[in-house]
Amino acid sequence: MPFYQRKSPRLQGYDYSQSGAYFITICTHHRQYLFGAIQHGEIALLFAGEIAAVCWNVIPDHYPDIELDAFVVMPNHVHGIIVFAGQSDFKTILGRVINGYKGAVTARIRQHQPDLIIWQSRYYDHIIRSEDSLNRLRAYVEENPARWEEDKLFGQDL
Repeated sequence: MPFYQRKSPRLQGYDYSQSGAYFITICTHHRQYLFGAIQHGEIALLFAGEIAAVCWNVIPDHYPDIELDAFVVMPNHVHGIIVFAGQSDFKTILGRVINGYKGAVTARIRQHQPDLIIWQSRYYDHIIRSEDSLNRLRAYVEENPARWEEDKLFGQDL
Protein backbone atom coordinates (compact mmCIF):
# COMPACT_ATOMS: atom_id res chain seq x y z
CA MET A 1 0.00 0.00 0.00
CA PRO A 2 1.58 3.36 -1.01
CA PHE A 3 2.01 6.11 1.55
CA TYR A 4 -0.18 9.17 1.27
CA GLN A 5 1.93 12.14 0.17
CA ARG A 6 0.66 15.37 1.74
CA LYS A 7 0.52 18.34 -0.57
CA SER A 8 2.91 21.11 0.42
CA PRO A 9 1.19 24.27 1.66
CA ARG A 10 4.05 26.37 0.20
CA LEU A 11 3.51 28.27 -3.05
CA GLN A 12 4.92 26.02 -5.76
CA GLY A 13 7.83 27.54 -7.64
CA TYR A 14 8.24 30.46 -5.22
CA ASP A 15 11.73 31.21 -3.90
CA TYR A 16 11.29 31.51 -0.12
CA SER A 17 14.77 32.97 0.21
CA GLN A 18 14.13 36.14 -1.78
CA SER A 19 13.77 39.58 -0.23
CA GLY A 20 10.28 40.31 1.01
CA ALA A 21 7.93 40.07 3.96
CA TYR A 22 6.13 36.98 5.23
CA PHE A 23 3.25 36.65 7.70
CA ILE A 24 3.66 33.52 9.82
CA THR A 25 1.32 31.61 12.14
CA ILE A 26 2.61 28.65 14.13
CA CYS A 27 0.17 26.65 16.30
CA THR A 28 0.86 24.55 19.35
CA HIS A 29 0.34 20.79 19.27
CA HIS A 30 -3.40 20.12 19.31
CA ARG A 31 -3.74 23.88 19.81
CA GLN A 32 -3.15 23.50 23.54
CA TYR A 33 -3.04 26.68 25.59
CA LEU A 34 0.67 26.40 26.44
CA PHE A 35 1.76 30.01 26.13
CA GLY A 36 -0.60 32.00 28.31
CA ALA A 37 -4.08 33.41 28.69
CA ILE A 38 -5.88 36.49 27.46
CA GLN A 39 -6.86 38.78 30.31
CA HIS A 40 -8.63 42.06 29.63
CA GLY A 41 -7.59 42.00 25.98
CA GLU A 42 -3.90 41.38 26.68
CA ILE A 43 -1.79 38.26 26.78
CA ALA A 44 -0.52 37.13 30.18
CA LEU A 45 2.39 34.89 29.26
CA LEU A 46 3.25 31.66 30.97
CA PHE A 47 6.85 30.43 31.12
CA ALA A 48 6.53 28.71 27.72
CA GLY A 49 5.09 31.89 26.18
CA GLU A 50 8.01 33.92 27.51
CA ILE A 51 10.40 31.46 25.88
CA ALA A 52 8.47 31.71 22.59
CA ALA A 53 8.84 35.50 22.69
CA VAL A 54 12.52 35.51 23.61
CA CYS A 55 13.40 32.99 20.90
CA TRP A 56 11.51 35.03 18.29
CA ASN A 57 13.35 38.21 19.22
CA VAL A 58 16.78 36.61 18.73
CA ILE A 59 16.08 35.29 15.22
CA PRO A 60 18.14 38.15 13.66
CA ASP A 61 21.12 37.11 15.82
CA HIS A 62 21.15 33.83 13.87
CA TYR A 63 20.00 35.19 10.51
CA PRO A 64 21.45 38.69 9.99
CA ASP A 65 19.56 39.21 6.72
CA ILE A 66 16.24 39.04 8.59
CA GLU A 67 14.34 41.87 10.25
CA LEU A 68 11.41 41.29 12.56
CA ASP A 69 8.19 43.25 12.33
CA ALA A 70 4.96 42.78 14.33
CA PHE A 71 4.79 39.74 16.59
CA VAL A 72 2.45 38.37 19.24
CA VAL A 73 2.31 35.27 21.39
CA MET A 74 -1.23 33.98 21.84
CA PRO A 75 -2.40 31.16 24.17
CA ASN A 76 -2.06 28.47 21.48
CA HIS A 77 -0.17 30.07 18.61
CA VAL A 78 2.19 32.82 17.55
CA HIS A 79 1.82 35.35 14.74
CA GLY A 80 4.75 37.23 13.31
CA ILE A 81 5.98 39.12 10.31
CA ILE A 82 9.48 38.32 9.08
CA VAL A 83 11.24 40.51 6.53
CA PHE A 84 14.06 39.15 4.40
CA ALA A 85 16.06 42.35 3.97
CA GLY A 86 18.82 41.16 1.67
CA GLN A 87 21.23 38.43 0.83
CA SER A 88 23.96 37.04 3.05
CA ASP A 89 26.67 34.47 2.39
CA PHE A 90 24.34 31.85 3.89
CA LYS A 91 21.14 31.38 1.89
CA THR A 92 18.37 31.99 4.39
CA ILE A 93 15.17 30.14 3.57
CA LEU A 94 11.90 30.75 5.40
CA GLY A 95 11.41 27.10 6.31
CA ARG A 96 14.90 26.91 7.82
CA VAL A 97 14.17 29.98 9.96
CA ILE A 98 10.84 28.61 11.21
CA ASN A 99 12.30 25.17 11.92
CA GLY A 100 15.17 26.78 13.83
CA TYR A 101 12.74 28.88 15.86
CA LYS A 102 10.50 25.93 16.67
CA GLY A 103 13.53 23.84 17.61
CA ALA A 104 14.92 26.51 19.92
CA VAL A 105 11.59 26.99 21.71
CA THR A 106 11.15 23.24 22.07
CA ALA A 107 14.66 22.70 23.44
CA ARG A 108 14.32 25.44 26.05
CA ILE A 109 10.86 24.38 27.21
CA ARG A 110 11.88 20.72 27.40
CA GLN A 111 14.63 21.60 29.85
CA HIS A 112 11.74 22.06 32.30
CA GLN A 113 9.05 19.80 30.81
CA PRO A 114 10.93 17.01 28.97
CA ASP A 115 7.98 15.16 27.47
CA LEU A 116 5.90 18.10 26.31
CA ILE A 117 5.10 18.27 22.60
CA ILE A 118 5.07 21.97 21.73
CA TRP A 119 4.23 22.49 18.06
CA GLN A 120 2.08 21.21 15.23
CA SER A 121 4.28 19.85 12.49
CA ARG A 122 3.50 22.59 9.98
CA TYR A 123 3.06 26.35 9.95
CA TYR A 124 1.06 28.87 7.91
CA ASP A 125 2.76 31.51 5.80
CA HIS A 126 1.47 34.30 3.63
CA ILE A 127 3.70 36.19 1.20
CA ILE A 128 3.10 39.90 1.77
CA ARG A 129 3.00 41.59 -1.61
CA SER A 130 2.02 45.20 -0.88
CA GLU A 131 2.40 47.94 1.72
CA ASP A 132 -1.38 47.91 2.24
CA SER A 133 -1.33 44.18 2.99
CA LEU A 134 1.64 44.66 5.34
CA ASN A 135 -0.22 47.36 7.26
CA ARG A 136 -3.40 45.25 7.53
CA LEU A 137 -1.41 42.27 8.82
CA ARG A 138 0.50 44.43 11.32
CA ALA A 139 -2.82 45.68 12.68
CA TYR A 140 -4.16 42.11 12.82
CA VAL A 141 -1.15 40.93 14.83
CA GLU A 142 -1.22 43.89 17.20
CA GLU A 143 -5.00 43.65 17.77
CA ASN A 144 -5.11 39.86 18.05
CA PRO A 145 -5.19 39.66 21.88
CA ALA A 146 -8.04 42.17 22.09
CA ARG A 147 -10.00 40.18 19.49
CA TRP A 148 -9.21 36.75 20.95
CA GLU A 149 -12.80 35.57 21.29
CA GLU A 150 -13.35 36.26 17.57
CA ASP A 151 -10.18 34.34 16.59
CA LYS A 152 -10.74 31.03 14.81
CA LEU A 153 -8.15 29.48 17.15
CA PHE A 154 -10.08 30.56 20.27
CA GLY A 155 -11.56 27.65 22.18
CA GLN A 156 -9.38 25.16 20.29
CA ASP A 157 -7.58 23.77 23.34
CA LEU A 158 -8.19 20.02 23.18
